[in-house]
Amino acid sequence: MSIEVRVPALGESVTEATVATWFKKPGDAVAQDEILCELETDKVSLDVPAPAAGVLAEILAPDGTTVAANALLAMIAEGAGAAAPAPKAEAAPAPAPAAAPAAKDVEDAPSAKVAMAEAGLTRDQVTGSGRDGRVMKEDVAAAVAAIKSAPAAAPAAPRAPVAADDASREERVKMTKLRQTIARRLKEAQNTAAMLTTYNEVDMSGIMELRNEYKDAFEKKHGVKMGFMSFFVKACCHALKEVPEVNAEIDGTDIVYKNYVHMGVAVGTPTGLVVPVVRDADQMSFAAIEKKIGELGLRARDGKLTMAEMQGGSFTISNGGVYGSLMSSPILNPPQSGILGMHKIQDRPVVVKGQIVIRPMMYLALSYDHRIVDGKGAVTFLVRVKEALEDPRRLLMDL
Repeated sequence: MSIEVRVPALGESVTEATVATWFKKPGDAVAQDEILCELETDKVSLDVPAPAAGVLAEILAPDGTTVAANALLAMIAEGAGAAAPAPKAEAAPAPAPAAAPAAKDVEDAPSAKVAMAEAGLTRDQVTGSGRDGRVMKEDVAAAVAAIKSAPAAAPAAPRAPVAADDASREERVKMTKLRQTIARRLKEAQNTAAMLTTYNEVDMSGIMELRNEYKDAFEKKHGVKMGFMSFFVKACCHALKEVPEVNAEIDGTDIVYKNYVHMGVAVGTPTGLVVPVVRDADQMSFAAIEKKIGELGLRARDGKLTMAEMQGGSFTISNGGVYGSLMSSPILNPPQSGILGMHKIQDRPVVVKGQIVIRPMMYLALSYDHRIVDGKGAVTFLVRVKEALEDPRRLLMDL
């Protein structure tokens, strides 16, 4: 009896995946629930388990194939003693189907779809201003006006000629769906938001002294190490309550204020940057935040995050300091209106009460959407974060 192996549910808004790697080949024995292959979507990687024990009879979607949800991937001859099919004469491989455009993350307004069809525009030609980048009817009108007023575009510059000996030392690798999505969303953020960055620095000695004093007792009681990130999450939650527009988003002509904090924490993985979300971070203790960040970070590095774990963030923290970055300007994670960049802690001379002393200092960078957040609000937010970090007791007294 033959058993079908199909693409599992891909999650909300994801319509296709790419077969990244087959771990088995035709003729191999497989156990039930053994991982057969890995699929890559524009958000996460998915493992495909064997639905039954037997022998992998045929692979219908080889590495690199783009497949839709529930598409047929392979066939298994059920039963441990099932014979593998006789090898067939190897035919020339069929060309892999061209990858379809990355699936949209949101559903555009029906009126916008009609307007795009009437104007002959594709989705990629229109920048959405609605929730999560949703295209509204006025966005289509703006795109049409921009096309009419723009001068004739010059042809795209071809890739510069490469010497033959240089070409032999180059390697061309197709961008993964995750990398394509990262590239698209970062560029959309720059094209849509009026991004501006403000900077400050924080003396980390208060937090470091507190950690040194309580880290052993903290770990013994809660079973997790006390890191820096919980302090930053707590400090941002306090600051967001005072400056709520940094925790808001633009939806068309409306401003949506969030009466909660779903904190995105950027995590670097071998395949690119992902942003899992700590939901209701403003209601969590230091220990709960540390545990959740550790859990999400491990799942991110293993490629096991679910769609739900990466959706709905209202503000993001990105820590470039773990890689040694001293200063950077983070790019917004749309449709959010703010992102805080942490950086490397470095001993520097500073003036304290008229004396030059050496302190562990960190530069902070807040990138924000100037369409919704004014300079005063951005600076106030960053100063409140600085104050809370330099005197952690303020976090305990909600000051």
